Amino acid sequence: MEQRKLGKSGPTTSAIGLGCMGMSDFYGPADRAESIATIHSALEAGITLLDTGDFYGMGHNEMLIREALSSRHRDQVQISVKFGALRDVERNWHGYDGRPAAVKNFLGYSLQRLGVEAIDIYRPARLDPDVPIEDTIGAMAEMVKKGYIKHIGLSEVGSETIRRAHAVHPISDLQIEYSLVSRGIESDILKTCRELGIGITAYGVLSRGLISGHWSKDRSEAKDFRRMSPRFQGENLDRNLALVESLRAISEEIGATPAQVAIAWVAAQGADIVPLVGARRRERLDEALGAVNVKLTSMHLASLAKLFPPGVAAGHRYPESQLAHMDSEKRGAA
Repeated sequence: MEQRKLGKSGPTTSAIGLGCMGMSDFYGPADRAESIATIHSALEAGITLLDTGDFYGMGHNEMLIREALSSRHRDQVQISVKFGALRDVERNWHGYDGRPAAVKNFLGYSLQRLGVEAIDIYRPARLDPDVPIEDTIGAMAEMVKKGYIKHIGLSEVGSETIRRAHAVHPISDLQIEYSLVSRGIESDILKTCRELGIGITAYGVLSRGLISGHWSKDRSEAKDFRRMSPRFQGENLDRNLALVESLRAISEEIGATPAQVAIAWVAAQGADIVPLVGARRRERLDEALGAVNVKLTSMHLASLAKLFPPGVAAGHRYPESQLAHMDSEKRGAA
């Protein structure tokens, strides 16, 4: 597995990371044994970066990762954790908390659930509009000095916030959605990160399965977050699935699957970008890992750029209620 360094101050990780969210939340029922087997397969294939959030399954995801890593060497894995999202007993959303005291509270619980002495990359899940980012990062910097956090990251914030945070403490990476159909960071945010030497961990590289080549119009699960996603609704879905057929045609020419080409495209956008794949099952992980062997030529990249220009997707990437909490959207990402 190729290695990539996350920014000037961040760790060196595998060129592809594993996003573990779907093993606990948002995409319908998950299988515990299969989830653990998938994590083990990822580690055996050379993936070292595991991404989670303390609110994924209300702590379930962190405990799942702890169980999966119980027989592994801790120093061979980097764990990235998002914090700050507020949810109630019915799993409804109530904003984000970035107060210094809350940072330390969230961190303490995550360390306990994960069973680790330090978290490799710790990041606010979203910007708390009521707390200056300097205060949030300042509290995290204290925890770095005490050895509880190794690196500080950010998630879904715009250029102004990135600069303010980086002025307080070096930021290793920005976690943000980036894919063939979500290219908004290219207009400003990506340039800012590169100017400051901040890496990118790109999630949603398959747009939650939309451009994987496996999604069908009649597919739906009762507890699946995608039922509320604008890109999976009505005419938007029809238009987006038509894009997938164009991707499928190019993929067949290349000799790969649509998912592999989509992942390879993100990886090809720069050595400072690490795609996160959200595989919940070993078969999907195996397919995603095949992306490392996909070599996109300049002609391939030109064809993909023509078919997938910025703004090509029908519908926003999140419902309006969630976009309101995304600093990255307010600063020009789409």
